[in-house]
Amino acid sequence: MKRPTLSLMAVATALAAVTGFAALTAPDGSAAAGAKAPAKLPVERSSLLCPAPSTSEVAETDYTSYTPGATGSGSAKAGTAAKAELRAAAGAATPGGTAAKKPAAVKAPATVTEPGKPVAAEANGPTAPALTGSATGGLAPGWTVQQTTVVPAGGSRGLLGVTCTAPDTDFWFPGASTAKQRQDYVHLTNPDDTAAVADIQLYGAEGELASQLNDGIPVPAHSTVPVLLSTLTGAAPAADVTVHVTTRSGRVGAVVGSADDKLGSDWLPATADPASTAVLPGIPADATSVRLVAYAPGEDDAELKIQLVGEAGTIVPAGAESLHVKSGMTAAVDFPDLTRGEAGALLLTPSDPKKSAPFVAALRVVRGKGDKQEVAYIPATAAIGARATVADNRATGSTLTLTAPGAAAQVKVTASAGTGGGTPVSKTVTVKEGTTTKVTELVPAGLKGSYAVTVEPVSGGPVHAARMLALPDDGIPMFTIQTLVDDRGTVEVPKAKQDLSVLDD
Repeated sequence: MKRPTLSLMAVATALAAVTGFAALTAPDGSAAAGAKAPAKLPVERSSLLCPAPSTSEVAETDYTSYTPGATGSGSAKAGTAAKAELRAAAGAATPGGTAAKKPAAVKAPATVTEPGKPVAAEANGPTAPALTGSATGGLAPGWTVQQTTVVPAGGSRGLLGVTCTAPDTDFWFPGASTAKQRQDYVHLTNPDDTAAVADIQLYGAEGELASQLNDGIPVPAHSTVPVLLSTLTGAAPAADVTVHVTTRSGRVGAVVGSADDKLGSDWLPATADPASTAVLPGIPADATSVRLVAYAPGEDDAELKIQLVGEAGTIVPAGAESLHVKSGMTAAVDFPDLTRGEAGALLLTPSDPKKSAPFVAALRVVRGKGDKQEVAYIPATAAIGARATVADNRATGSTLTLTAPGAAAQVKVTASAGTGGGTPVSKTVTVKEGTTTKVTELVPAGLKGSYAVTVEPVSGGPVHAARMLALPDDGIPMFTIQTLVDDRGTVEVPKAKQDLSVLDD
């Protein structure tokens, strides 16, 4: 029987399709098929999705788009064909697929034209749209977009920040709620030319919540669908809910928008994939309340040891040394005075290393007191790989935290030029073993506008990072926290050990 020839290029093409990237040529344009050793090549296309920012009449939204400059011999350079831009989705739709509102245009195109130079755009009011976008050529590796919204008053009052995400087929959101004082929506955005169908499952303290929707949620092409979580189930309101979003067909971007009557609002991003350990970085030093929510998706319970990796070292929080998470159920624990004036991260590991089980986790963090409180969310986040970036940093109010839960590490931190001008600046930061380090003083010289921060590991153990942006308003300590994830700017082309052509057998 004659079988089709399977070449290394075909393998690389399949790999790129799986990872969502299309980098299949070397920087000089030569084919990668003849490579004799593994090579990491820069991606040639990246996709990002930003949710519709707010329904408030007084919402003010800023977008900052940025691609880091070339780094290393394998990085691509921007050429005439390179482009990175955002476009409005066709419009919001109900879960039934009916169009609900017409999107408003972004005032200025959020289009990057050169690596290393961030650009800004804005779109205000309740009709600001969800955005889809792509970056190609030398602007694709590491492309990052930050969406920051200020809502000074009303039921959705708060500072809402989110790093726009790549489309995928599987998302976990521990930390959501169907409680009466909460209005939590999962926003589903489809960037593709064909419709997608998504499923949403909710898990509370007693297991899965009964669903009122059995046929999946259609997400039309180039559209966004906001789904109020409390409408998906007839079960009693639940304070702590884990949301699992999967797709039957197609792919979507997904993020949960959470609004609390007393605590304000922010975005809850998807957590890292289920694992037996987790790090949740970026807890501010002045947090007045921290709530950990975890869920165990496997067949076994997860017995978790809880540690705080602070500026002075790693400790076990008094009165909250562990958390038992039953299989298929959501568990939570409060830390009313966790940080004691030190920025830090939570480290979750198996209480018994011989009995580990996968779990997902997120934190709800509160700053302020009384009627002057504000909320933000921190998902469990993987360590930075080759590079990670967060955009829309300000001259004041931005705090970067770096956590080394194991061995000591060194990282290079770079503050880019500003959206309106300024000179980039870099420094090497050492993070001691089992500690968290704050970086607040790294600001571009002559800064105009906002800037991006890029973190690149230099040596040592793994590093987890987060950025807090604080914009206080009328006595309310408004803030938002974004964790830094690897920018997936390269794709590895596997080494060919032999000719993969298959002859007649």
